[in-house]
Amino acid sequence: MFVLDSHCDTPSQIIRGRDLSKDNPMAHVDFPKLKRGGVDGAFFALYISAELTGDAAFEYYGRLLRGVHETLNVNSEHAVLTTSEQQALINKELGLFSVFLGLENGSPIGKSLDRLTDFHNHGIRYVTLCHSADNEICDSCASTVKTWNGLSPFGREVVREMNRLGMLIDVSHISDDSFYDVLKYSSRPVVATHSCCRTLADHPRNMTDDMIRALAAEGGVVQINFYPVFLDAGFGKLLSGSEVMKRGEDVEAAFISDPFNDEYRSEWFKVLRELQELARPSYKVIVDHIDHVVDLVGIDHVGLGSDFDGIAVTPEGLDDISMIPLLFDEMRHRGYSETDIEKIASKNFFRVFSASGAVQSL
Repeated sequence: MFVLDSHCDTPSQIIRGRDLSKDNPMAHVDFPKLKRGGVDGAFFALYISAELTGDAAFEYYGRLLRGVHETLNVNSEHAVLTTSEQQALINKELGLFSVFLGLENGSPIGKSLDRLTDFHNHGIRYVTLCHSADNEICDSCASTVKTWNGLSPFGREVVREMNRLGMLIDVSHISDDSFYDVLKYSSRPVVATHSCCRTLADHPRNMTDDMIRALAAEGGVVQINFYPVFLDAGFGKLLSGSEVMKRGEDVEAAFISDPFNDEYRSEWFKVLRELQELARPSYKVIVDHIDHVVDLVGIDHVGLGSDFDGIAVTPEGLDDISMIPLLFDEMRHRGYSETDIEKIASKNFFRVFSASGAVQSL
């Protein structure tokens, strides 16, 4: 069985000094943990804050990309940049971890479709169209006043060009209207690389039942996010009202501004430990969300997209990626067959990945 995580924010941690060859106590993802967890591949998302636009967004994209390449160059015995399912399966046989690349937030595209070609040549195989604010492509689920009421005219061009290039369109983070526009204008199946079910946790980042049905009807897949706020609305209220979260925002901002400052790093790690002491939903709730998708649209349209290294707090019992096997054990306990689990572990995503026209070109 090939185990794939479709969304980790590890590149952000790489440029903040993480050495993936070491078992870092506060890390969600590093090579020792991936090996212990039996995880064979992951999409490392190059996350661009919505605060960055224009040249600043493009320059930060380059910084993240260089960080990943530098890490792979010094860890060639562990991992390799990968752009296709076929290559990933070969890597598994060779004992190598497959690092796929995604771009989280299309802001670095600016208004240049040529940049999409460059990103594809760099190995980017999906783009999350926006993040926590509207951009030149579409509206965000987080914005209260929408700029485009769906895809912008340029966003429709982006969708067509991504279809042509064979890049997956990621509908996580985009507004409901933008989601339906993507389905309208895309000629290929699309994916939510790290999203949950709004019926189980009422949050605008999550997908409604109608959205899940529409995505599945076009052959797409929902990769379930591990963030407790998206798993359980009650935890979201607890977290937003907690003193540690309010204090943590400033502490994290200081750490990001100077990640090699030992004092800032120590204070941020202290916040992370305090967050883990909150009453968090169990990792089993992840499987509740999987169950919900399966009940709605069947076994062929769900997978795993943890959002590890991009979330400050994790579910109870699933503190890092080494613990992924617990999810499969819970699925077995609930009656999922090994064939079902293989689909959730990677086959469903790879089906959509292949349908996107993704090819190996590096």
